[in-house]
Amino acid sequence: MKNYFPRLSFLFCLALTVFSCTPKEKIYNLSEFGIKPDTKEDMSALFEKAVNTIKEKNKNSKCTVVISLDSGRYEFYPENSAKKEYFISNHDQDNPKSMGVAIEDFNNLVFNGNGSDFIFHGRMLPISIVRSNNVTLKNLSIDFENPHISQVKVLENDTLNNCLTIEIAPWVKYEIRNNALVCKGLGWEHTPGMAIAFEGDTKRLVYNTSDVYVNMKDVEEISPRVIKAKSNSNKKLIPGTVLALRGWGRPTPGIFMTHDKDTRLENIKIHYSEGMGLLAQVSENITLDGFSVCLRGENDPRYFTSQADATHFSGCKGKIVSENGLYEGMMDDAINVHGTYLKVIERKNDTTLVAAYMHPQAYGFDWGFKGDKVQFIDSKVMEVIGNENFISQINPYDKETAHGAKQYIITFKNPIDTLVSERGKYGIENLEWTPEVAFSGNTIRNNRARGSLFSTPKKTVVENNIFDHTSGTAILLCGDCNGWYETGACHDVIIRNNVFDNSLTNMFQFTNAIISIYPEIPDLKSQKKYFHGGKPGAITIENNVFRTFDIPVLYAKSVNGLVFKNNKIVKDMDYPAFHWNNKMFWMQNVENFQLENNTFENVDFDEANDVKIDNYINNN
Repeated sequence: MKNYFPRLSFLFCLALTVFSCTPKEKIYNLSEFGIKPDTKEDMSALFEKAVNTIKEKNKNSKCTVVISLDSGRYEFYPENSAKKEYFISNHDQDNPKSMGVAIEDFNNLVFNGNGSDFIFHGRMLPISIVRSNNVTLKNLSIDFENPHISQVKVLENDTLNNCLTIEIAPWVKYEIRNNALVCKGLGWEHTPGMAIAFEGDTKRLVYNTSDVYVNMKDVEEISPRVIKAKSNSNKKLIPGTVLALRGWGRPTPGIFMTHDKDTRLENIKIHYSEGMGLLAQVSENITLDGFSVCLRGENDPRYFTSQADATHFSGCKGKIVSENGLYEGMMDDAINVHGTYLKVIERKNDTTLVAAYMHPQAYGFDWGFKGDKVQFIDSKVMEVIGNENFISQINPYDKETAHGAKQYIITFKNPIDTLVSERGKYGIENLEWTPEVAFSGNTIRNNRARGSLFSTPKKTVVENNIFDHTSGTAILLCGDCNGWYETGACHDVIIRNNVFDNSLTNMFQFTNAIISIYPEIPDLKSQKKYFHGGKPGAITIENNVFRTFDIPVLYAKSVNGLVFKNNKIVKDMDYPAFHWNNKMFWMQNVENFQLENNTFENVDFDEANDVKIDNYINNN
């Protein structure tokens, strides 16, 4: 009888060797697909073909796919690009979108730009990551050759004749048509009516200007790129001021994510985007490390970056980590985290409602799924109605699929409180799609509106950040089922070890103090339950430094459990105080407020005069 044991042992060892040598990564350099930098040629179609080919080759692979680029500049034009129909939260719902790089239905991917510069022309969505798991995007920048914000410099302000003389930046394309300044580019044009004013030397927003009205419909070109604009009477626009002339469109973000899980964005710089820098929706676990929406260094001739928020997270869950970023020159917040309230428009029976997206820039994407936990809210007083419930079934009501839908018919596991119907104004909040947030080590500076906005019931930690001349409120905790329809209440927030340097140089929505806890509550005096908080120290603000020229440090509305301790407040004289709120601490419907162990420099703190408390709930 033959002995097969040595042979079997050899085959077994060989199999183990082959298995152990199977590569954990498959690496593709896109130069193999004809994608090379610095050619000045349109790369849109080549990127589409290459990414789809690589995806098809690896659709059954368990390996990590690495797509690598040679460092350099890559051009993207809309003409030959892929067209995608995306409904993107908090953006204009005009479709289709002209794509730069579309990463769809990909698992275990590393896309490494190796320091590449992606330059876009016209109106395009630079990068999308859709229905993908474990994707890392790193080491690249996004910019537009001719941004849709047009920059000019004030040469003269003739206040007697209400006339501005301005010089148009060299990259701006324009013409004078019927006496109007028409700023234009590939596939777009507009006559600006609003602007943001920046100090020429510091790139900070000009003090106490906010959104500046400009008349560009009665202009005269007096020399190449120099025009006189009549009927402009703002005395604050002194010579040397730089104006970012804005349109109001926001068709696409710089990066769009939807239905993704475990996504990392590392060392990404967005130098311009017509909408948000990053918009992520219906996604789970997102990490930003060294993600920035920023200028190209100190010598960048531009003063602006994104048309709206730098980063925005709508209806996400898991954990959002944003660290080591630089956010500057954008026209809204560095980060905004929220869900979306649906408004109840019809009660079918005791367990079934029809509900709708209400904001014109937020619809067309999945709102919830079977099994999700929800709660109902009375929009008038922002109080929870009844008990938490669960979705048994959810279907689009006005479309065949959620793609493009504005209305849903939803059946719940348990009976709904009898108050909730179309006879009042009630919202539904999805508690499943709410994330934890860690926002740390970031610098936010020289931007319009607010520094950061958080509206999530999960744990939120904001620490070791620098808020430098954020113009409006540095940190906003919101919640609004009346206008923006953005959820929701904050129950566990820590704000610590941050530096706030001269926020509130301008007035914008919700900017009642440097830290503003401001849910939108139409009938605050009728409120019987608190919106934010719910336990002692639910919102804790500690060990921060506030350097401020003005008075208001903390405003809070409808909170149970607020602590402000071990902070340092330093008064400076950099600007004249002007804010309408003349209280350092103003509480409206706030229970369990602790103010302790804070230090004050250059300001005489008097609790009797500097703390205002209005509590209507105790009187109801």
